[in-house]
Amino acid sequence: MSRTRLSAHTAPPTEVTRALDALRAEHGIPERFPPQALAEAEQAAAQWADGGARRLLDDGARDARDLPLVTIDPVGSMDLDQALALERLTPPEPPAAPEADPAPAYRVHYAIASLATFVQPGGALDAELRRRGETVYAPDHATPLHPEVLSHGAASLLEEQDRPACLWTIDLDARGEVLHAHVERALVRSRARLSYAQVQEALDGRADLDPRAPADLPRLLERIGRLRQEREAARGGVSLATPEQAIEAIEAPTSDPAGAGEQEGAVPGGYRLVFRAALPVEEYNAQISLLTGICAARIMMGAGVGILRTMPPAAPEDYRRLRRVARALRIDWPQDLPYPELVRSLDHTVPAHAAFLDQALSLFRGAGYLALPEAVDGSAPEGGAAPVGGAAEAAGMAEAAQRTAHAAIASPYAHVTAPLRRLVDRYGEEICIAVCAGRPVPDWAVSALPGLPETMAQTGRRARAVGRGAISALEAMVMAGHEGEVFEGVILSVRQGRGELMVSEPAVVAELRGQASDDRDPAGADPHRPDRHAPEPGDADQQGPGQGRAEQGGKEQGRHDRRAARLPLGETVRARLVLADPAAGRTEFVMA
Repeated sequence: MSRTRLSAHTAPPTEVTRALDALRAEHGIPERFPPQALAEAEQAAAQWADGGARRLLDDGARDARDLPLVTIDPVGSMDLDQALALERLTPPEPPAAPEADPAPAYRVHYAIASLATFVQPGGALDAELRRRGETVYAPDHATPLHPEVLSHGAASLLEEQDRPACLWTIDLDARGEVLHAHVERALVRSRARLSYAQVQEALDGRADLDPRAPADLPRLLERIGRLRQEREAARGGVSLATPEQAIEAIEAPTSDPAGAGEQEGAVPGGYRLVFRAALPVEEYNAQISLLTGICAARIMMGAGVGILRTMPPAAPEDYRRLRRVARALRIDWPQDLPYPELVRSLDHTVPAHAAFLDQALSLFRGAGYLALPEAVDGSAPEGGAAPVGGAAEAAGMAEAAQRTAHAAIASPYAHVTAPLRRLVDRYGEEICIAVCAGRPVPDWAVSALPGLPETMAQTGRRARAVGRGAISALEAMVMAGHEGEVFEGVILSVRQGRGELMVSEPAVVAELRGQASDDRDPAGADPHRPDRHAPEPGDADQQGPGQGRAEQGGKEQGRHDRRAARLPLGETVRARLVLADPAAGRTEFVMA
């Protein structure tokens, strides 16, 4: 909980809880687990506590408790999906010949929570997990995918606890290219539970790392993370490091400042909105997750069975629209400069750049899942398609490569690193373990594949709707009572005479009109696009403003352009708040 004191732009906790409860009810978010599902989870946790580690080893799992694994998560996290250990390998002897295979320079050990150890296929818990699909996060509390006896207990990679895991071992060469990847069931034991802030402070030399963690962890994470960022750039992938609009709980007033905010489960004094930029170590850590997902996709494609996370490439008209935005913002975008390189050159603290990056999210849409019951050639180099003979065969491979790729990552990719929070990851992990062991993929995993894409699509929409609704409601709550006041902000987008205004304090993104007397546009387009609040954790699957809306031509477009001219895109302006309606989740400004 933030130690920031209550301010004039704080949403009262009772109103927030009431609004969030209504949102959860509206979208069918379950309040509790069915008794039989909860009983199965409790029984599975009890069985693990009663000799589960020994049984796991007896069944052939690797004993990897010697690895110096640690978890790195936000402060206070209990659903710990991943633990990592990084190695710089002994520099090899120079190769005997130039064509010799490169030697491994780095080794990534990445342990992922093994949910298949606890979930009985076809049971009541399995059915409930399919109904939920993923954890739904809200400011007051999360609605977990798994009962907390598993997600915060027996299945979570908590420090100093023996846990079952899907253990990845990935070797990289000196450039960060994948040389070898393998996953197996293992018994692991995390040494320490670290936060992103702790690792960043250690990397910056501002604080010592927990002595239980390897001293070289921050530097190795930085080194491998940067190498993978370079490989991403070489593939043509892009990660948008834009500030995230987030909701923070803040402490209630207390007569004991020394102990304020320290008690677990303390009731917040309110909620506020902030823009939060990711720390560098968060981006490096994300590259480890992306690396693992890329390796998992290659394994599943090679076996011809699995489930991929996909995203179609942007259409040419989307790039043309984005170039028009760049011209309007006076951002130099040479014709020969690839889009990913342009994005990496921008600074989100510059208003015009922030507006462009906000619009650039429109290229990342259409993400989904693709089940692979058919054989797919997995012999291609990382992120590419294998050459084959014949034009028709080559065309077929190109079509398959486009169908299986993730455009933002510029490679085939799979979700496998967050099984405590996302249903599909359990299936991907079990498929990869079976393939690497040379065993048949479990029937329960294969039979579920055809229905998984729709299950994840439905449950993902529900979770995003709650997230969007929470942000919209909080925006209106923190602004309520301030109608008539003037705020300073940046215009992120302009469409049909209206725009999106980003106010930094409080962190609000809301509709902006040129004049209070402007009529609503007859086309009915709404620039307060809630999808902009819906990034998905774990990869670049983000939905954003400008979601493929076709440009209009002729006199109607000219009229819209003249109306929009009153709203200078990418510039800092002063705007007056005219509406803050918490019930409708709506906030509006006009130019001051």
